[in-house]
Amino acid sequence: MIHDMKKLILKNILYFFLILLSLEVFVRVFHLSKDTPTRFLDNNKVEKWAPNQNGFSVTGNRRQNFSEYHINKSGFNSYRDFTPTKDKKEVALVGDSFIEGFHQNYYNSIGKKIENVLPEIEVYEYGYAGYDFADQLHLIHAYKNQFDLIDHVILGIKFSNDLTRPEYKVITERLALESPLNKLLKKSKLLVYCKSIGILDPPQKLVYKLTNLLKQKREVNPISNAEIQRIRQKKEKIYLENFESLIMKYGYDKKRYTLLLDASTTSQIFLEYLEANDYRYIDFSKQFEASKRSTTLIYDRHWNNHGRELIADVITNHLNQIDELASPLE
Repeated sequence: MIHDMKKLILKNILYFFLILLSLEVFVRVFHLSKDTPTRFLDNNKVEKWAPNQNGFSVTGNRRQNFSEYHINKSGFNSYRDFTPTKDKKEVALVGDSFIEGFHQNYYNSIGKKIENVLPEIEVYEYGYAGYDFADQLHLIHAYKNQFDLIDHVILGIKFSNDLTRPEYKVITERLALESPLNKLLKKSKLLVYCKSIGILDPPQKLVYKLTNLLKQKREVNPISNAEIQRIRQKKEKIYLENFESLIMKYGYDKKRYTLLLDASTTSQIFLEYLEANDYRYIDFSKQFEASKRSTTLIYDRHWNNHGRELIADVITNHLNQIDELASPLE
């Protein structure tokens, strides 16, 4: 009896191992799991991707989005290396995952779309998932010698979450993803796939719900509309102060820099501040609202190919109107 039980347990362990092995092979053969590039903190305390990496970004449990990325020598996703000179005309796009563009093949990026219309200009895409305005200005300051050679810089900004801090500090939580344990776990494509499609989310959500439940029990009175309005105004004031603090610390060349934003989701106070203080910005909200086709992916809010074409169009139109870049575009 005991011998049979041991035999059954060993068989179950063996079958379980074979099933996991088969699933691992299946995920690898059909490339269901994404290749996550290695993060890197350089000598200037700039967080980016380790240079010279290639792979595929996969989203969704049925490869809803499958695209190739290429991390260049500078540590950013781009089909070209960044080699600015005084003789050429260059434009830098600086921002978060929307500029990084892992949701589209690197050779069909926003920068490439702009270059297709304006071949006289080289577009450098300094995009990295999670970059806020502090990251962006710190990047430009750290690579001052390189950015001083670039004719125009466009910085993507979302007022709601890109101005939460008044100065740059390294975000250790992101770099912790490169710990030896995480690197070891990422070698299993099956585990990466399970995490990406949410199989591992329930335990995390349970802890989150329990934490919120405890917080709700402590909260006696609901927040009034007046209080919500007061909190919103206070937050807007802090974000505006953070913007000013970052500009003061790292500098901002109003002649060469332009902000890229969606005015429909941006605080009116911030927009009025930008206009009153002669900060140029590109608003793409009207183009998105007028579009009869979807501008975002079906499973998140990142721009799809059509949305990226619209972004490239508004940036191209802006570049055509800039005096500093007028001569090569005539």
